[in-house]
Amino acid sequence: MQEFPHHYRVAARADQEGDVEVTAEGLDTIATAPPRQFDGPGDRWSPEDLLVAAVADCLVLTFRAIAQHGDLDWQHLECTVDGTLEKADGVPRFTAFEVRADLVIPEGEDREKAQRLLEKAESHCLVTASLSGEVTLEVNVSTG
Repeated sequence: MQEFPHHYRVAARADQEGDVEVTAEGLDTIATAPPRQFDGPGDRWSPEDLLVAAVADCLVLTFRAIAQHGDLDWQHLECTVDGTLEKADGVPRFTAFEVRADLVIPEGEDREKAQRLLEKAESHCLVTASLSGEVTLEVNVSTG
């Protein structure tokens, strides 16, 4: 890993109407639009979707690293996040993120260890640590 601080540069560009193009060096462009809740088309990624996706993605990537370091064998992880946007102090903001992690481990692997490592991943996720909304984690560990 590189030394801190890390810097990330992303650009967004748009005309008066149409999609917003989000770009970063070396990455594919993402077309975004407002979500349906803000009278958008609802068929493209929105900033709100991207923020909630960042919570899910960060948990999965953080868990991968922690599980490898913790010598946990696992098969599949699906992370679903429900973000709640509401007016707080007169300003729309995300106030809660309900995270559900469904982890499949091989028969004979330690379920309690798997749960502890998922909880550790959530507590070490840099995205959720950077947000002010409350984060709750529900873990389901099964064998496959």
